[in-house]
Amino acid sequence: MKTIKNVFADFKQNLAGLYNEQEIEAVALLTISEVCSFSNAKIKAFPETVLSEEQVRGLTDILEQLKTGKPIQYILAKTEFYGLPFVVNPSVLIPRPETEELVEWVISLAGNGQLAAGSILDVGTGSGCIAVALKKNLPHLNVSAVDISPAALLIAKENARLNEADIDFIEFDILNQRTELSHISRLGSHFSIVISNPPYVTIQDKAKMHSNVTDFEPHIALFVPEHDPLVFYNAIADFAVDKLESNGLLFFEINESYGEEIVKLLADKGFKNPELRKDMSGRDRMIKAEKSGSI
Repeated sequence: MKTIKNVFADFKQNLAGLYNEQEIEAVALLTISEVCSFSNAKIKAFPETVLSEEQVRGLTDILEQLKTGKPIQYILAKTEFYGLPFVVNPSVLIPRPETEELVEWVISLAGNGQLAAGSILDVGTGSGCIAVALKKNLPHLNVSAVDISPAALLIAKENARLNEADIDFIEFDILNQRTELSHISRLGSHFSIVISNPPYVTIQDKAKMHSNVTDFEPHIALFVPEHDPLVFYNAIADFAVDKLESNGLLFFEINESYGEEIVKLLADKGFKNPELRKDMSGRDRMIKAEKSGSI
């Protein structure tokens, strides 16, 4: 017989080299809840609950996958972002809490009456988490999203359906805008907001990252050339110069090491009032800038 308490012990013993104790407890809690259909309250209140053989097999199977470093979100094929359910697989990045802060920033500005109408474009949408969360919380705005990956767009569309969010998804390579003219024409004339969480991890950063990220999450959505770490910010800012309406807003999630450089990049392109904001961990992680009417 195996109890909930035994399962927690198994997870701690087998995952000690991969995660810290707090992370192991969170993963074990999520796994038990998913496999056994127990609430978190029941799991914590009744650790001596005896599990069925079927439940134990399910938990053991997931633990074996976790031991390889595979993220629990990919194993379960789902996660949560901004209080909403999302499907995920290795074609898309797993949504991060820091990105929720970026979404909250946009909603706090656009939802206070400052933007009664208009449209939003999410560049490099991945799972669609930003686009879907914005559409659900700002339903009066039109939302479009682009990505270079057809596989990612399939997941994004599934997440839009799952959350009943009306979003226009378009396959588009932001680094090759001149060859994407037909796709650009689908995007309409101008946007009130352009937002992006683009690739920004350098090879130097990669050496410091956990293997469950570098070995499983899509490199196309993570890494940038060491010699040009701002390549996506530069391209998206150029796009925004053309596609943002006057006084429209550009939002970025950023690599904390390049905050001041991105502020300068935006200022050099004529954007005004750039604001660098820290995340919950106190790291420079997001930027907002405004398109000048004279750009």
